[in-house]
Amino acid sequence: MNRLLWIVLAVLTFASQTQAQSKPNILFIFSDDQCFETLSCLNNDEVLTPNLDRLVKRGTTFTHAYNMGSWSGAVCVASRTMLNTGRYLWYAHEIYNKSEQEREAGRFWSEHMREAGYRTYMTGKWHLKAKAENAFDVVRDVRPGMPNQAPAGYDRPRADGTDPWSPYDKSLGGFWKGGRHWSEIVADHGVDYLREAAKRPEPFFMYLAFNAPHDPRQAPKQYVDLYPAANVQVPPNFLFEYPHNEAMDSGRKLRDERLAPFPRTEYSVQVHRQEYYALITHMDAQVGRILDALDESGKADNTYIFFTADHGLAVGQHGLFGKQNMYDHSVRVPFMVVGPNIPADERNSTPIYLQDLMATSLELAKIEKPDHVQFQSVLPLLDGTGKGRDAIYGAYLEGQRMVTQGDYKLILYPKAKVVRLYNVKRDPKEMLDLASEGALPIMRRLFTRLLKLQQEVGDKLDIASVYPELAGDA
Repeated sequence: MNRLLWIVLAVLTFASQTQAQSKPNILFIFSDDQCFETLSCLNNDEVLTPNLDRLVKRGTTFTHAYNMGSWSGAVCVASRTMLNTGRYLWYAHEIYNKSEQEREAGRFWSEHMREAGYRTYMTGKWHLKAKAENAFDVVRDVRPGMPNQAPAGYDRPRADGTDPWSPYDKSLGGFWKGGRHWSEIVADHGVDYLREAAKRPEPFFMYLAFNAPHDPRQAPKQYVDLYPAANVQVPPNFLFEYPHNEAMDSGRKLRDERLAPFPRTEYSVQVHRQEYYALITHMDAQVGRILDALDESGKADNTYIFFTADHGLAVGQHGLFGKQNMYDHSVRVPFMVVGPNIPADERNSTPIYLQDLMATSLELAKIEKPDHVQFQSVLPLLDGTGKGRDAIYGAYLEGQRMVTQGDYKLILYPKAKVVRLYNVKRDPKEMLDLASEGALPIMRRLFTRLLKLQQEVGDKLDIASVYPELAGDA
């Protein structure tokens, strides 16, 4: 009997190991505050991103990937909570303070992967209530929401052209705290993880989260020198100050907005974008190190790579500097998928949420999607079997609501009863507000769709009472 039991256990163990080995590896690379318009081969030849371009050329890029919004000025908190719990915005808000209990119950992304036989790795920015050290098998250098920002890093550069802050002054701390740039440390750990994973039989799930290009926008001097401020283009939608910034809860006192002086100057935008691009290019070099290590590991042929960001950033567009707004520069992000049978050098314009990534990886890992996961896998969009969403929802606190459907985007600022309408196909920089009585049918159609989306995502804000002229029979 003991011998029979041993044989049965041996067969089950072998079957389990064989099944685990047949599952693909998942390499997730995450950036912070990276606008979708920062890939040189797609939409911005001003910024150098040769390694992100490698991903674009090797796989499929979703050109319209969105963050759903935030209940907090720290938009990254909401974005990462949605990503790791699978819940839509306001449902994620409800369980945010119970994140550790959610993890303990096995409902976190990493817990699902671990249960499916994956060895899980994490380094970099986490910014959730749950403890990363408990959520992954191997964890190094869990970073806070952002590197410390020195007082000199705000309200700069000055109108007289002077600047008390330097992106490569290591004495200011920030990304330089500890002596080695944080982006380089993420890459160091990523390379080490891949070397370890190459020697192990089980599939891996790696969560490599850069703090870059979040401020303080610090990079080595040779990267800053790639972008002379005088040569950096001022965005065509530049404004001295956004007219509704206070009413939409993105006013002058908001931390992100205090980085540059009011009113905005073209020079201040050039300097901040110079540093933004430098930090992206420096991070891109670290991504290249990770990709090279994957190729050297011998695991690349059975690995899916995902690259995205938690949200975008304005950096001077529309007179704004932060991500606490509903314009595309702040709600859209890069989103690349590379892996077995993924079409190479393809673009897919189907709208998705960046948080669809969790459901996608669960499908790849042959994990049945749990009931609490509300986001959707993008795999059906890659093989042509899925239709995708017809509209995208966005929200920020109680000060902003947004819906994008087809060629149009409707933005609402309920506290001021402001309505803005853009044809984002003809006007991708969102410079021409079309909201008027003549556009009322379009606005009503979008508003009706927004009300339905509110129900889906758990949004209890009563905007119908604020805009009765748009609600109609809705």
